[in-house]
Formats: sequence, C-alpha cells, structure tokens
Amino acid sequence: MALSTAKTNAGESLHCSTFASRYVRTALPRFKIPEQSIPKEAAYQIINDELMLDGNPRLNLASFVTTWMEPECDKLIQASINKNYVDMDEYPVTTELQNRCVNMIAHLFNAPIGDDETAVGVGTVGSSEAIMLAGLAFKRKWQNKMKAAGKPYDKPNIVTGANVQVCWEKFARYFEVELKEVKLREGYYVMDPEKAAEMVDENTICVAAILGSTLNGEFEDVKMLNDLLAAKNAETGWDTPIHVDAASGGFIAPFIYPELEWDFRLPLVKSINVSGHKYGLVYAGVGWVIWRSKEDLPDELIFHINYLGADQPTFTLNFSKGSSQIIAQYYQLIRLGFEGYKDVMQNCRDNATVLREGIEKMGYFDVVSKDSGVPLVAFSLKDTSKYTVFEVAESLRRFGWIVPAYTMPADAEHVAVMRVVIREDFSRSLAERLIADLGKTMADMDAHAGKKAGHDHPAKKSVHEIEKEVTTFWKRLVAKKRSSMVC
Repeated sequence: MALSTAKTNAGESLHCSTFASRYVRTALPRFKIPEQSIPKEAAYQIINDELMLDGNPRLNLASFVTTWMEPECDKLIQASINKNYVDMDEYPVTTELQNRCVNMIAHLFNAPIGDDETAVGVGTVGSSEAIMLAGLAFKRKWQNKMKAAGKPYDKPNIVTGANVQVCWEKFARYFEVELKEVKLREGYYVMDPEKAAEMVDENTICVAAILGSTLNGEFEDVKMLNDLLAAKNAETGWDTPIHVDAASGGFIAPFIYPELEWDFRLPLVKSINVSGHKYGLVYAGVGWVIWRSKEDLPDELIFHINYLGADQPTFTLNFSKGSSQIIAQYYQLIRLGFEGYKDVMQNCRDNATVLREGIEKMGYFDVVSKDSGVPLVAFSLKDTSKYTVFEVAESLRRFGWIVPAYTMPADAEHVAVMRVVIREDFSRSLAERLIADLGKTMADMDAHAGKKAGHDHPAKKSVHEIEKEVTTFWKRLVAKKRSSMVC
C-alpha cells in the first residue's frame, strides 16, 4: 500500500465541496474528521464525484488483477462482505470452502496427496503474504537444520532473478534474509538456472523461480533448475529446495501447458504461491500458498487460538479479513471447472496473439515477450532517437488506455518497454481498438517529431537519465488524474 500524505496538489484547497451543497453548505476538511455529521446522500455524492477521476479498471492494461466477475459471484461477495474469515467457529462453512480451495489447487499443482488426504496450504490476502509465509517456513527449517548441526544460522540467503517483484525484496528486508539476485541481460529477461545454481551456498534457504515474469510474462525453467540443484545437493550434501512464485502463471500453465513440469512433480519444489486475484479470476485480494507436505511447514510457525470459541490453527501475517474473496474463489473453481478455465486461458492467449501481430505489423516495435507464458505483450521501440516509450504511453492515455512503460532491472536497465496484460475481460474487439489507437498515436508522434526536423538528435540517455524520466512520467500521470476526466 502507498504511504499516505496530507499534501495537496498545487492550487487545490484543503477543503472539498460539490453540488452536494444542496444538502450541506459547509465545505468539508480533507485531512481532518469534520466536526458535524452530514446527510448520507451528501457523503455518497462527494466521494462518488472524486472517484469519477479514477481510470476505468477495464482499460487499465498495466494490471494483472481481475476487473470483472459474473453478477452471481458479485452477489455472493456482497452477501459475505461482513464475515470475518478468521472466525472459523462462527463461520465454519467459509472455513470449509477455504479448505476445499486449498485441496483443489494442491491437486491442480500435482501435490503428492491421495484423494482422501488433506493438502497443506492457506488462503492469503495475495501472493505477497503467501511469499512471506513460504519464506518464513524455509528460513525456520534452515535454521533448525543448522542449529542441529552446530553451525551458524544468522546469515540466511535466498537466490532469485533480478526480475522478481518487490514482495521478495520486502521479505528479505523485513525478515533479515540476504537476497542474492541473478542479473539479467538484454534479450534474456528471466533468471538463468545455471547462474542461480552457481550462487547457491550452504546458507541458501531456497531458490525462488518465477512462473510468469511481471516484465515479459515468461516462465522460468523450473525443471532445469531442479535438475541442477539436485546435482549440486548430491555433490555437497545440502538439500537446497525450490519455491515457485506462480502468482501469475499458476492458473495458466496447468490448463494450456499441461506438459510443462514446474510444480510438485519436481521433487525439490517444496511450496508454491499463486494469486487468486490474477488468473484465478477473483477480485483483489486473495492468494494461496501450498506446501508439498506437512514436513515442509514447521509446526512452530502455526498458532493455536481458542478465544473465538474453539481451537483454531492459524498461519497468517494478518488476522481479521473479509471472507468474500475466498467464497468468490470457490465459486470460480466450481463454476468454470478445468475445461472452463482452459477456455478462458486459451481465449486470453488468442487475443494476445492478435495484439502481438498487430503491433509487429506497425514496424515501430520489437516484441520482447514470448509466445508461451502469461498472455501479455511487452514491446520496445526500435528507434528511440525521436521519442521514448514513456512519451508513447502518455500520449496513448488520451484514448483512455493505461499502458505501463518501464525499464528492465539490472543488468538490462537500458531497455525500456511497454506492456499490455490480456485479462479475461480484454476482448478481441478491444485488442483491435488498441491496435488502431496505438497506430494513431505513433502517427501523431512521428508528425510531432517531424516538426523538430533540423534539430540535432538527442544524445543517447544514460541509465540514470532513463530512471529519472520514468519517475517524472509517473509523477505527472498521477497529477493528471486530479484534473482529467478521461476514463
């Protein structure tokens, strides 16, 4: 979540009022609780008017998060929005639905459990919490092993690619674990398994592989990583395990890439997280973390409470939270079934193909995403001498599209790309419209650049200059939200 401030944009008042003044004449303070209550109609109108300045979630192509669900599921969410998920004794059916989801997902990921056995896992707020829990389990198991061997246990590390999301950096910083990153290189934007295996040492609590990189949607080669680590473990006597961050790809690979070995079929994969609110097709925020077996989750991390009416085991970073997303996940799993999810994912992949081909035909861009992986299209400019992807993204917003532009991590910071995520609600007609609007944008960019003819081309920007440009772009974008009515 973003840190809050009590600072307004230039020219903005510290008070707010709208035509809700037909209900109340006194302007309301922005950052202090008003002295008096106001009519419910006025409160609704004031908030609703400000929210009109937000973007349209359906046109937010930066986000992997689900922005549409069926009305029946919306009804279930509304009906359960006041249930506290943690109160298992009061809401036993909700707890049962969570357990069913855990078992369904565990079987989907080929966990070594029988049909009558219970899987080990838990629902979380999202993949960030799931990763924290999985990381803690790895850290505690490693510490226990090192203590038993009489060895130091104060310098644990995790090996990842530089393409990991910030939640891994948070885990490392919050729980005092060194993050050893495999750097990227131009043309190869995921973790190199061979380099990852080389970086592993006795203090490595796990290697984290990404099934669906945020940068370009690519699946990392978990099978090769498993084989390399197995060989190194046999040589050294270590037992370095793997965690798969399948936040984006966990609800994709089983349905359209069933032959791909990335999950519990690989013996070193001990835990997997997945985001239900991404391709699990549920509104934010729900995630899941599944362990291979009970032995992979240290019992000392599980708390038992009885002050809600019965003994209740819990392993979460937070406590109270709503039940609605858990219920929505169960709805999607039984509503769609295997074939339904497969249809949705194949349709997303087909629409991504339409978009990729349309972008390639323009001739302006190099597509850096892969044909297989998360259904998205990431692309960079072939010629950056006249304008940048940040300027293209900003210009594209006049049509309502929110397309992110960003630089790659180390050591590929000089590569700047745009990315379009294809979700269930991004239809083929929207893909065709985006292609048309992007074509208009590029024609306008060329015309604008032509007016500057005769001027020297700008010198190639340094990494620092590119990072500064990214920061300036997004700051300007946020500021524009306060005055733009584009949705």
